Amino acid sequence: MKKHVSRSRVAGRCRAPPSKSYTHRAILAAGYADEATVEDPLVSADTRATMRAVSAFGGGVDRSRLDAGTLSVEGFGGRPEVPDDVINCENSGTTTRLVTAAGALTDGLTVLTGDDSLRSRPHEPLLDAIEDLGGRAESTRRNGRAPLVVGESITGGAVSMPGDVSSQFITALLMAGAVTDEGIEVDLETELKSAPYVDITLEVLEAFGVDAEHTESGFRVPGGQQYAPAGGSYAVPGDFSSISYLAAAGAVAAEDGSEVVVEGAHPSAQGDTAIVDILDRMGAEISWDEDAGELRISGGDLSGIEVDVGDTPDLLPTIAAVGAIADGDTRIVNCEHVRLKETDRVSAMAEELGKLGAEVTEEQDTLTVHGSDSSLVGAEVDGRGDHRIAMSLAVAGLVAEGTTTVDDAEHVDVSFPDFWTVLDDLGAKVTNA
Repeated sequence: MKKHVSRSRVAGRCRAPPSKSYTHRAILAAGYADEATVEDPLVSADTRATMRAVSAFGGGVDRSRLDAGTLSVEGFGGRPEVPDDVINCENSGTTTRLVTAAGALTDGLTVLTGDDSLRSRPHEPLLDAIEDLGGRAESTRRNGRAPLVVGESITGGAVSMPGDVSSQFITALLMAGAVTDEGIEVDLETELKSAPYVDITLEVLEAFGVDAEHTESGFRVPGGQQYAPAGGSYAVPGDFSSISYLAAAGAVAAEDGSEVVVEGAHPSAQGDTAIVDILDRMGAEISWDEDAGELRISGGDLSGIEVDVGDTPDLLPTIAAVGAIADGDTRIVNCEHVRLKETDRVSAMAEELGKLGAEVTEEQDTLTVHGSDSSLVGAEVDGRGDHRIAMSLAVAGLVAEGTTTVDDAEHVDVSFPDFWTVLDDLGAKVTNA
């Protein structure tokens, strides 16, 4: 599907979708429980994959009350059954990694696969860890990538793994480790990237009554625990990764004297709350009422800055798009791990912004956008089957002369299904191809 975005001004109120990261963890945590209710979940292509996995392990997910913002989960009580069929995670890397550790708890074998993009993403450190814990963990193509085969009832223990490939490996082991006999301790061999995502995991585990902790060299979760949220329910906060596109739209295209107000922006462990500070440093008029959960953004004289995305990889596309509009250079550093997402987001943003007339310098671990040398003009750009690339290019399209056509626009369904409608409601000129 293609969407046309013409140069526009935006203003008004909008609401952020619930957090995808929290929703994934909450659904799986509810699966580990006997039963639980997830309030205000994000229902998207990715989170539906996690719902299917919980059902495949012997649980059940009732979506009949989603109109009231409620998802009822019948769990598998910490003991996942061997699935009757292959679990298709489609494009959800989070589902695959979190569920891989759950599958290692079964007394048989679990097979996981997904689409072309997912089957190109690395899982080898997690597979090695499961084998070190006494389980079976194989890539059918022997390249560390899906399809994966895991199982044979791990009981816990200590493992070491790199911290600079994916924090989701640690999340997967902590969530599964709580229901093992011995618990799991993870020692990190390298610096942890995307550390706030593990903090999100610890926050969700605590809400479900599970103890886990930082150690001097990594993380530890005791075994023999039960998942049970207080009052039987857990409420998902708003998603700051998605808020970043709305905030960026306000920063680059708010009407003179007007502002974009984003509701649902409540504080949490999300590292992507950093977008507030980043846009402020770039010169946007931005304020955050944390108690009310409201973010107010209006345009300003934007200037390039240096941003380290070691802990906030999902912000790279947003920052790059704003950098193409700001004066001076926007230098995004510590970003090599961002190449391991749904697509190589470093190259994708360099190439697609280049089609719009941006001057960009790409290095292995750095992306520099030369805003003063850029003059954005509408063109056809490729969303690369990646929700974050598509939404970031839409932000650039609000400022580019003429019309920008975003291909693969439907992939926003992964994390922000109503993105195009929300953008249109703010006054952006968005039409179907």
